[in-house]
Amino acid sequence: MAYTTISDSSAHFQTEIYTGTGSSQSITNTGNSNLRPDWLWIKKRGGGSDRAHQLYDSVRGTTKLIHSNTDAAESTTTTGLSTLNSDGFTVVSDDGANGNGNTYVGWQWAGAGTAPTQTYRVVVVSDGGNKYRWRNSGNTATFAQSAVTLDLQEGGTYTIDGSDSTMDSHPIKLSTTSNGTHGGGSSYNTGVVYKLDGSTVTESAYVSGYASATTRQLVITVAASAPTLYYYCHYHSGMGGQINTNSTFGSTNFDGSILSIVNANTTAGFSIATYTGNGSAATIGHGLNTAPDVVIVKSRNNAVDWQVYIDAFGNDDDGLFLNTNAQKFTSSNYWNNGTTSSVFGVSSNTGVGANTYTYVAYSFSAIKGYSSFGTYQGTGNAEGPFIYTGFKPAWFLVKGYDITQNWQLWDSKRNASTPAPAIGNPRQRTLSPSVNDAESGDYDVDFCSTGVKIRNSDGAWNGDGNNYTYWAFAECPLVAGGVVSTGG
Repeated sequence: MAYTTISDSSAHFQTEIYTGTGSSQSITNTGNSNLRPDWLWIKKRGGGSDRAHQLYDSVRGTTKLIHSNTDAAESTTTTGLSTLNSDGFTVVSDDGANGNGNTYVGWQWAGAGTAPTQTYRVVVVSDGGNKYRWRNSGNTATFAQSAVTLDLQEGGTYTIDGSDSTMDSHPIKLSTTSNGTHGGGSSYNTGVVYKLDGSTVTESAYVSGYASATTRQLVITVAASAPTLYYYCHYHSGMGGQINTNSTFGSTNFDGSILSIVNANTTAGFSIATYTGNGSAATIGHGLNTAPDVVIVKSRNNAVDWQVYIDAFGNDDDGLFLNTNAQKFTSSNYWNNGTTSSVFGVSSNTGVGANTYTYVAYSFSAIKGYSSFGTYQGTGNAEGPFIYTGFKPAWFLVKGYDITQNWQLWDSKRNASTPAPAIGNPRQRTLSPSVNDAESGDYDVDFCSTGVKIRNSDGAWNGDGNNYTYWAFAECPLVAGGVVSTGG
């Protein structure tokens, strides 16, 4: 059996096949029922005209829809996805997600969960008077703007650490009124715990003992439907800023030069980030704690192509468009110095960083035994190459990057009937993220115990001498449909 660092991959990725009803229905995961999707990708497999790929996520919110097969801006709908559930998702009546009698596939990736735990470190700087500023996740740098607005997730627990010496005379507190008591309000204490030197204390003891304490922390568990909050200094006016408490999923990240709102599953190497471009070269925090292998960016409020960064290309100026069949491009106008363990770089281009443009970014880093991102070369032979992943795949995406061909996607749930003993192999059903076509068949690849064996000479994934990028996610260990070939 292939080595895995994740004992149950279905806790992080699952595919579900379902038949539409035309009215609200909940799709319950048949694998690990503990998977709550944070990114949901729905595709109608055939029939009718509305076969656009529908992509939703928990950070943008369940009513916000984008399509991988077009450059169109995000739209708002109440008839597609209703909720992302603890064990699946609920769809409503839209023909692209739940048309009566039509069949659909839903690919799901899990984020950080419903109750993140996070620490923010705060310092004081001189900026037209004293102001609060926030440190990055590694506590190695201070964000360049004062009194910024924080976004905190309802249900999450956040520690605001004021232990820095610049904070000695500036006890940080929360209020529902801008500028707190200086603005005529009072302190907010719902779900709030005050700590000095590791011990829980009263609010009054927190203030009186603040200057002499070595460690100082305000801990808040954000209540459901919590109001807009404000952070302020107990003693001094005009130092703080606003806190948005959101019912979507994500928290402010200070790692980049631009603020991002991030939901990151570091165990599975997946994160969702939203941000607003500033029209300059910038960096965006992704929250993975390791450099992403793939970053996918889409403008939310403007019609712009999907941008794809792939580390395996080996050149930070290389990229692809998810919504087209175009070859790889090389341009300095998109990615600014690639990726690091904390950020990815963007330029001022409309696809990734234009001023006032809003964006969503999906980032992936390879996890041994669970996910793999790389390249291979085609042979043009029916018995094509073997792509080693180190696990039996559940999902396999391919794009020829030096040819004009659409993206192609297989998974372990959609498959033609296959005679014994090869039940469940080969995989024959493809869908293309870059077009709204119906599912195609008879394009054989084998999902083997340690990778994928190409068994078809089609140029979209196996042209002689052509080069391809692939992305793969693992099937749950010990869950297999029959005899597994060994490939190669």
